[in-house]
Amino acid sequence: MRTGLTKAEKTTDICFDEKDPTIYIRTHNTDLKNRLKAYSHSYPDHCKLTDTDPETGCMEFAIEKGRFSFRLTAPYSDDRRKAASEYAKLHGYKRG
Repeated sequence: MRTGLTKAEKTTDICFDEKDPTIYIRTHNTDLKNRLKAYSHSYPDHCKLTDTDPETGCMEFAIEKGRFSFRLTAPYSDDRRKAASEYAKLHGYKRG
């Protein structure tokens, strides 16, 4: 979707505080929008689409705390990266 926004302007804002039981997500990210839309259809009591902006492609969602998480991953060591590469080559995975 062409919106006229630069990539730097296509942000994702995730807002919450310690008191409110809701997390508010405002995003232009297509993958995240699709995942949140599907989740809101499957679990309407826990996640709701609250606003859309057709001009910019932005969507806003309200989701219950405990239903959304951040995942932090440690960087791969060189050995682990090489092992993963060899495994992928052995099993026919190719860069797309």
